[in-house]
Amino acid sequence: MAAEISANRFRLLTEKVGRKFVSGVEDFGYGAALLIESVFWLLAGRWRQQRVRLSAIVQEMMTIGVQAVPVVIILAFANGAMMAMQGIYTLRDFGAESQVVSGIAMSVTREFGVLIAGIVVAGRSGSAIAARIGTMQMAQEIDALRVMGVSPVRYLVSPILAAMLVMMPMLSILSDAMAILGGGVIAVIELHITLDTYAIRVFSELVPGDIFQGLIKSLVFAVLITLVATSNGFNASGGAEGLGRATTRSVVLCIAAIVVADMIFTFFLSR
Repeated sequence: MAAEISANRFRLLTEKVGRKFVSGVEDFGYGAALLIESVFWLLAGRWRQQRVRLSAIVQEMMTIGVQAVPVVIILAFANGAMMAMQGIYTLRDFGAESQVVSGIAMSVTREFGVLIAGIVVAGRSGSAIAARIGTMQMAQEIDALRVMGVSPVRYLVSPILAAMLVMMPMLSILSDAMAILGGGVIAVIELHITLDTYAIRVFSELVPGDIFQGLIKSLVFAVLITLVATSNGFNASGGAEGLGRATTRSVVLCIAAIVVADMIFTFFLSR
């Protein structure tokens, strides 16, 4: 009897794992199809008489990028200051607190600047995109677009993708600058150096590869946020409760995808 119960539990567990795996493969395939179709409309839309409107891209850029600037500034500045404090207090025991400047310069431009920008956009814009498209899906506005001969991907996803690809690198650069400035304020207070000296040391430590690494990550994060948010919006169902689940799932998966992608990039680019 006990053996039979254990076998049933094992079977149920394997079935659950298998369903999750199949669902993950389906989500990956759906996101890849969205990416291919949205890039197609961006590149070939004008020859199909359905070009992506520039006004729609600019509007998405305002929503995704410009309106996120205050949040990015505050969080990046605070993160840079926190890194400086932790670095100084830790390295002081070894008499090497001055080395915190190079640590801030490289870690911010390679990792934390773009990570902060990605998490802010994922939490702020990813949820809004999923909720907006999910509402349209439940109100059958997506079906109405298809009936009118308008591709929902061209109308909804392509402008978001283009705006993300433009604004994420800009937000990453802004985040880098504010995090370095936040670290500089703490360094001036704790290390008794001038801000000019701090800036000179930062720029002497940085190489173009450090900044390019962050910019490459920002482009990948832009694609991930777009695909996760829009796919969750298109697959939303079940009324208000289903819309809430889709929005929550979008934010969680966006942040998880960003962190995992950042880990993979770090493993290969920092060796």
